[in-house]
Amino acid sequence: MDPADLNLVLLVGTGVLIAAVVAVRLASGAGLPTLLLYLGIGVALGEAGLGVQFDDAEMAQVLGTVALAVILAEGGFTTDWKVIRPVAPLAGVLATAGVAISVVVTSTLAWWLLDVDVRTAILLGAVASSTDAAAVFAVLRRLPIRGRLRATVEAESGFNDPPVIILVTVVTSSAWASAGAAGLLAQVGYQLATGMAVGFLVARAGQWLIARSALPASGLYPVATLAVAFLAFAIAGVAGASAIMAIYVAGLTLGNAALPHRATTASFAEGLAWLAQIGLFIMLGLLASPARLWEALPTALVVGAALTLVARPVSVTLCATPFGVPWRDQAFISWAGLRGAVPIVLATIPMSVGLPGATRIFDVVFLLVVLFTLVQGPTLPFVARRLGAAHGESPRELSVESAPLDELGGVLLQFSVPQGSRLAGVEVAELRLPDGATVALLLRDHEITAPGPTTVLRTGDHLLIAAPRDRRTAIEDRLTGVSTHGRLARWYAGIDNADRPTAKVTA
Repeated sequence: MDPADLNLVLLVGTGVLIAAVVAVRLASGAGLPTLLLYLGIGVALGEAGLGVQFDDAEMAQVLGTVALAVILAEGGFTTDWKVIRPVAPLAGVLATAGVAISVVVTSTLAWWLLDVDVRTAILLGAVASSTDAAAVFAVLRRLPIRGRLRATVEAESGFNDPPVIILVTVVTSSAWASAGAAGLLAQVGYQLATGMAVGFLVARAGQWLIARSALPASGLYPVATLAVAFLAFAIAGVAGASAIMAIYVAGLTLGNAALPHRATTASFAEGLAWLAQIGLFIMLGLLASPARLWEALPTALVVGAALTLVARPVSVTLCATPFGVPWRDQAFISWAGLRGAVPIVLATIPMSVGLPGATRIFDVVFLLVVLFTLVQGPTLPFVARRLGAAHGESPRELSVESAPLDELGGVLLQFSVPQGSRLAGVEVAELRLPDGATVALLLRDHEITAPGPTTVLRTGDHLLIAAPRDRRTAIEDRLTGVSTHGRLARWYAGIDNADRPTAKVTA
């Protein structure tokens, strides 16, 4: 490539990226998921706008899969296992049986109402039935949704992509004519189980290595952590398992492990996930053709209505009722099942293999995502309030940063007292930290002091704790408890706080 052309590409690319980042504020203020904004930028840059030509569905599928891997890794890394563990069985059922029910109901209605062939109907139902992790994470984490309810929807969105990807891949392949129901179920089961096992084992091995490595720069820890997650992705792919499932489980395992500089890693992963979302949605917008979309509008409305108003509520009801989930929570879970990049990326799979009618499927899914996100996204806060899904206040977050003292076998823990935390007003001695832990330094109003036992903490204080490495988890648990419940935190031991606004420790 000529240097002048390279400079022009970089100029346009960085300009679009900066505009996309700035535009996040506009989308947030309007209550819209940012995916709509980025899709719009992609369409504006495409054939109907500035004339950028991009029609390589195979490349879009590959790049889209990598971007989804980054998004899911970050989503797993920033998910608290203590919150998600109680709802994991329900989320697992919703992500498997619930998706199957949605596919069956949507495909049946599409076949009956639109008079399409069975294969096309199944593809429409399968592609559209998966909720999108990027959209769910982006929208729900801005809202004060009760912890258990938010965890259910987030976990479902993280777990339900792999089964749908496997189904779409089989339906679009030559195995469609020969694959029976039993064989399909066996293949799905193998890929999911193996992907989960690979993700967990690789992440545990990587966590053991990273936690015992005193790297020369703190910026290397995020790189190493992300490399471990993608190692799980690659190994699962080579083993014929679900790479998407592997990287989500790896992110979830690493995010809940004792890693050095965890806050730095979380910030790095969040920035990378935003970059992946921006690039992914703009690319998918480039792939769309506005001239074709109008023809797909009636079909998109029928499939979207069948999915959102019939299939999704039916699947949630059948899956959640045995778990004793109240009908109001079921209604919220149903409405919060947002669609986004995942369905559109899945719609590129039929295009990449040259399946007849694949372009039509892509157009329908693209329009479906845009139209129903416009309906569901802005109304979700209102629905949450009406159904009692919101707890009325934003969760307080306590961030604990750690750095290993390799030769001393110790660890340094740094944290700040956040706004609204009950750490404010507590004396240092009342923290009751485990034996061997010492509050070494206090930074307050730009002055560093050595706090005494009677020093009272204030909002905005920065503290440094020196402790043996094996006391780290106990210290984090104690600080989280005091931040949530105050000096009487020990009396709340064993209470289920999943539906309370709790302080989340990231280290």
